[in-house]
Amino acid sequence: MNNIRNFCIIAHIDHGKSTLADRLLEFTGTVPRREMREQLLDTMDLERERGITIKLQPVRMQYKLQNADCRMRNFYGDYILNLIDTPGHVDFNYEVSRSLAAVEGALLLVDATQGVQAQTLGNLYLALEQNLTIIPVVNKIDLPNAEVERTEAELINLLGCKKEDIIRASGKTGAGVPEILEAIISRIPSPKGGVGAPFRALVFDSKYDEFKGVVAFARVVDGEVSREEAVKLLATRAEGQTLEVGYFKPKMVAAEKLRAGEIGYIATGLKNIDACRVGDTIAAANLGSRVEPLRGYKEVRPMVFAGIFPKEGSNFLRLREAMMKLKLNDAALSFEPESSAALGFGFRSGMLGLLHLEIIQERLRREYNLELVVTVPSVAYRVLKTGGAEMIVKSPAELPPQTQIEKIQEPWVKADIITPKDFLGNIMALVTEKRGIYKNTEYLASGFGSERALLHYELPLSAILVDFYDKLKSASSGYASLNYEILEYRDAEVERMDILVAEEPVEALSTIVYSDEAYRVGRKIVESLKEALPRQMFEVKIQAALGGKIVAAERLSAMKKDVLAKMSGGDWTRKMKLLQKQKKGKKKMMGKGHIDIPTEAFLAVLKR
Repeated sequence: MNNIRNFCIIAHIDHGKSTLADRLLEFTGTVPRREMREQLLDTMDLERERGITIKLQPVRMQYKLQNADCRMRNFYGDYILNLIDTPGHVDFNYEVSRSLAAVEGALLLVDATQGVQAQTLGNLYLALEQNLTIIPVVNKIDLPNAEVERTEAELINLLGCKKEDIIRASGKTGAGVPEILEAIISRIPSPKGGVGAPFRALVFDSKYDEFKGVVAFARVVDGEVSREEAVKLLATRAEGQTLEVGYFKPKMVAAEKLRAGEIGYIATGLKNIDACRVGDTIAAANLGSRVEPLRGYKEVRPMVFAGIFPKEGSNFLRLREAMMKLKLNDAALSFEPESSAALGFGFRSGMLGLLHLEIIQERLRREYNLELVVTVPSVAYRVLKTGGAEMIVKSPAELPPQTQIEKIQEPWVKADIITPKDFLGNIMALVTEKRGIYKNTEYLASGFGSERALLHYELPLSAILVDFYDKLKSASSGYASLNYEILEYRDAEVERMDILVAEEPVEALSTIVYSDEAYRVGRKIVESLKEALPRQMFEVKIQAALGGKIVAAERLSAMKKDVLAKMSGGDWTRKMKLLQKQKKGKKKMMGKGHIDIPTEAFLAVLKR
């Protein structure tokens, strides 16, 4: 165990984590040069297309330290370096927190052209909570607009470290990679654990394999495990037999054993997807009751909810199986069955944010070939009913009648926004418009003048749910960054808004809005639908209603078929007769016609 180092890379989104991981793999010879490609650890097509990391990904590297300076003389030899690459977006910070619990150190990566950003701070605080050793790295030093000295000064102010502790690197050119590997070996402590103790391992991720059953990604804390051993998951009490154990290079490579301090996978053979939970302890089956469970993870609290329904009702069972497999691979996803008169059977799903919802929807479509209808997302409201009863409302359909409600509370967040000081006015105006409460401003000292500010705000989660991030980028010319965490529930004046298309309520488009913003929101929704809905052979009314009151309306004009085209001549009375007949038919269709709302229309409302 003295020659094992477990670490992860944490950073703000797009600060070069995956590119630096590529250079580490290349430099250590883990992946042959002919097999290298950009973002190697981003295994999903979706990650490569969007250029972001969505899933944590472990990999094992072997490195022989031999040509270092005299300071490193005590560290010469062969080392096993276990890296876990992590996402940077705030919607996936649960992936980051799970990675941090499985390692002893972290590379804190900061882009030299952008400096310290909001998620740099958020991920750093998560690492410090786990008492990890932090190695600061300034990345992208090869770029012409890199401000290395300024970024180093910000890191010194943030961490209280010395300038010589900061490593300058470039994930693109490979500069600084040997220094990073030396720092990992010399600064990050080796893992602690009992080599001769009974087997215990922490499950930090999992996936489902058709042949091997549930495959647990685990950090072995005590003892060792080999193939064909009986194991038990302590929380679910599920027992299985290891079909295979091994590690990641980055593909799964079978091994004889996994020992204390190592990170790898354990194929449990379990076919019950609910049997393995992230944060559970996997132990030897014969000692299951006598082994103390390891400290797991904080239970994730989804705060954004949306209904996910199959477009074809017959695909419900396929959707259920897909959601269960996805839950195994994405511990932040939660779901429960839901039925709707309009949409049939589906699931009320909880996510960490809009990007998380978008990724879940796209993965279901691509990986499981499912066409879906996704309802407008909403936050979880706390409703206090007359008489003192309390309920959590996750969708507009669950909201009880107004006469039964004493008060409604909504979740608020504590938000940190980092921005160049030139854009302070724009950002303050935006957050005030979104009902934000200003707390205070800090300036990130760099010794080069206080040019960047850290704004602390409290604001409703629903305010940042739809378009806040886009507007923040617009207000700051793309320079501002946002990080937030859930604070508490506070009273809110909100009502349910129903959307009627062709005088029929569309349940999937119902939403909960602030009473004083109902007209503006309703107007935006009906205008978005007017643009997105295909024209019909009859006129379509699009309305937004609060209770029985219409607050906004639009009309989608009818397509007109040229019924006179077949007439070669004749009296004008014959033409009028045909036109009158067409008019009557359209009126009849308007009363009976049904509109099939396309997915694009739901997305248009989603992104209002």
